[in-house]
Amino acid sequence: MTSNARTASPRTSSNARAAQTAQTGTSALPAPQTIGFVLLPDFALMSYASAIEPLRAANLLAGQPIYKILNYSASGGTVHSSSGTMVPTTPIAMAPTNLHTLFVCAGGNPAQWQAQEMFPALRKLARWGVRLGGISSGAYILAAAGLLAQRQFTIHWEHAPALIEAFPDLEPKRARFVMDGDRITCGGGVAPLDMMHAMIADHLGLDFATRVSDWYLHTHVGVSSGSQRASLAERYNVHHAGLLRVLEKMETTIEDPKSRDEMARFARLSSRQLDRLFVAHLGKSFLETYRQVRLDHAKKLLTQSALSISEIAFATGFSNSSHFSRSFKETYGVTPGKARRT
Repeated sequence: MTSNARTASPRTSSNARAAQTAQTGTSALPAPQTIGFVLLPDFALMSYASAIEPLRAANLLAGQPIYKILNYSASGGTVHSSSGTMVPTTPIAMAPTNLHTLFVCAGGNPAQWQAQEMFPALRKLARWGVRLGGISSGAYILAAAGLLAQRQFTIHWEHAPALIEAFPDLEPKRARFVMDGDRITCGGGVAPLDMMHAMIADHLGLDFATRVSDWYLHTHVGVSSGSQRASLAERYNVHHAGLLRVLEKMETTIEDPKSRDEMARFARLSSRQLDRLFVAHLGKSFLETYRQVRLDHAKKLLTQSALSISEIAFATGFSNSSHFSRSFKETYGVTPGKARRT
């Protein structure tokens, strides 16, 4: 577990004596914590399960209710997950002041991220000193509510482009989870298992947290700074150092594409060497690969942001929307407008 970027509040700090007692297996455990989850429609079920199951296992192993789990939504009632599982919830406005942590759980449906009706309740809980968290795309809702300013945080890698375009002053970290004082965010998927291991270790001690992780055969606990995605080498099946440098540069210069000669100098290669490497290792030219990287990014923005097609064109390095639309249709077989509607 990495250290917090901020000093933890008394509410989140460990009770060293109680943690030591918990490690010995005796019954004197720290005070229970109430953990809430705000579920948005189509929330990612795997992410949610990966967060609540370690808490349930901790209760079983402790032999008493160390964690109380409460589920909320904007207006209460049953909320459907991404796979159709139904979870009963209580209106977020009824959340108690004794919550220790409240996580916002969202999935990949950007239409559900404009959850302005719950912003007042989230801000009120923040004022009460409740630690707020985001799982999967939950950080987007916290950002929209103005609760991530001057904070370190993360979000699922697929949703990072939409958040960056919507909130230019915020920069999510490329990490599995981030604990920054009274904010805690996670990329989703199975990463909540790692995050909960860190939370439980902070509350009950490392030995107890390891027992919980072993319960789920979670023998390789990831660190907070661990990557959310496979490495460039794995994603592109490339191991040439110079080519990997260029591919990484491509992914970070989408809005302002660099020329082939600039990239060749960056990789300490000649332009002809660079061309041959792309064809030999990827089966595509430098320009074709770069365009595909930019169009893949544009496709995410079309489905996960409110930017206009013209704005997306400029955000992905195209000189105008007509050029962008032609390139997009050549690659995906549909216009950007149709891709957005479907």
